[in-house]
Amino acid sequence: MTARSGRGGLDWWRVFEVAACCVGLVVLIPVLALAAIAIWIDDRTPILFRQTRIGKDGIPFRLIKFRTMRTGIAGAKITSAGDRRVTWTGSILRRYKIDEIPQIWNVLRGDMSLVGSRPEVPEYVNLQDPRWRKILARRPGITDLSTLVHCREEETLSRFANPEQGYAEVILPEKLALSLEYESHRTFRSDALLLLLTIRYSLRPAGLDPEKICSQFLPRPSREIQTVQ
Repeated sequence: MTARSGRGGLDWWRVFEVAACCVGLVVLIPVLALAAIAIWIDDRTPILFRQTRIGKDGIPFRLIKFRTMRTGIAGAKITSAGDRRVTWTGSILRRYKIDEIPQIWNVLRGDMSLVGSRPEVPEYVNLQDPRWRKILARRPGITDLSTLVHCREEETLSRFANPEQGYAEVILPEKLALSLEYESHRTFRSDALLLLLTIRYSLRPAGLDPEKICSQFLPRPSREIQTVQ
């Protein structure tokens, strides 16, 4: 059985993620409320950040996150460590991935899945590239293998003279390769394990070992893919 359908064609993963999101929203109400209050105290409104991302079949959608940056300051589409736009509250929300929680709404709407390649802004997506067409055959997700492996992405980007160029030419191709490799081995069980590991390392990010994570999900030959750290 694959991660997406059962014998009768029912999308069991979709049933699971909708149920999980509904339960999660109820359980996380205190966290959502505290985050919203902290953002308002630190930098007032807006509380939420909305941005156009590319979804399944190349269809754009509006991704929702807690706002972690100051408004009215121009900057790159990506964020590297030390970015002056990030607020004090935002740095905490980003460290523990709390800013990503509102994307549960995107999952409930059907824009995203709990597990899948992270949705990119239009500038970084090439719909003529076979890799992108394969990735966008499924809904993007809140987390996937490349998300965990590149958990220190902002620190890595800060070492590039041009972070946007470094992301487009070095990090993004690596993330695409990891996502495609995981896609060829994914199961319901591996998706569920990825979710559990994402929650675990969101609470304790310092303990994450990218090589160890890869070894849990990819066969040994596939782990020859080099990761940028």
